[in-house]
Amino acid sequence: MRTRGLIFINVILATVLTILASGCAKTGNSVDKSQPPEIPSQSTFVMDFGDFMQSNQTSNLDRSALMVSLFQDSTPVVIGTQALGDRSNWTFAALNVGFWNLVGVVGLAIPMASFVASINQTPVKQPDNSWVWTDSITVQGITYTAELHGKYISSGVRWDMYISKQNDFTDFLWYYGETNNNNTSGFWVLKEKPSKSVDLLRIDWHRNSADETGDIKYTNIQAGGADNGGYISFVVNKQAPYDRSYTIFNKSKNETTDIEWSVSTKAGRVKDSQHFGDSNWHYWDSSLKNTTSP
Repeated sequence: MRTRGLIFINVILATVLTILASGCAKTGNSVDKSQPPEIPSQSTFVMDFGDFMQSNQTSNLDRSALMVSLFQDSTPVVIGTQALGDRSNWTFAALNVGFWNLVGVVGLAIPMASFVASINQTPVKQPDNSWVWTDSITVQGITYTAELHGKYISSGVRWDMYISKQNDFTDFLWYYGETNNNNTSGFWVLKEKPSKSVDLLRIDWHRNSADETGDIKYTNIQAGGADNGGYISFVVNKQAPYDRSYTIFNKSKNETTDIEWSVSTKAGRVKDSQHFGDSNWHYWDSSLKNTTSP
């Protein structure tokens, strides 16, 4: 009878443990590693500059010349309020954002295009239990082959993007990164180019899918560079009246520019003590014209 009692207790314990285990799986604490890992969304890699890059809003400026000047000098140019007209507050903000937009559009065109293309591909499982997404991309008329490798690690997923160009380079590790187990945060590290395989840019990101908020930050990590440590961060929040913001730190000039605006009305404000000569916010309205108050 004692033996039968012990067997009964063991069965009860096993049943309880099974229920607890299944309960944990239902709460999303486990990961099905027989399935391919989820590639993070495009917003974890490509920063949104859309509200400041609309050419019709800067028709009163020689926008291309200003952008080229920003890109070549690696530091925002100082332009007087008179030259910028009655949209000087918004345009100053746009010029600072525009420099980082050029970094993405020009300097990082190939890695960014490869990431966006990979999202829509079907992965193939490898013998080492990693997964590979393969695609061809064309940038400025040149075709590249991109292979995104994803593999489960204890803290989440490790990602490696290898890019090849026929008769030039093969399987260049252009960037790598990691995401956590619930895909709410991670980072990417991008190399400069195949002929100069040094770390250039680090991307750190967080997101909350439930309330559609998050942030992404680009940091210059080029060793020995004058702008090493410079960054731009972009935040999406639910605050009023400004639910979008950038913070831009120009390392070589030790200058910080803060920008906040409403994604719906486009009204906003900018603060930069070196440019304006004070620590106050400087505003623009929904038509992008200067105003003295929110």
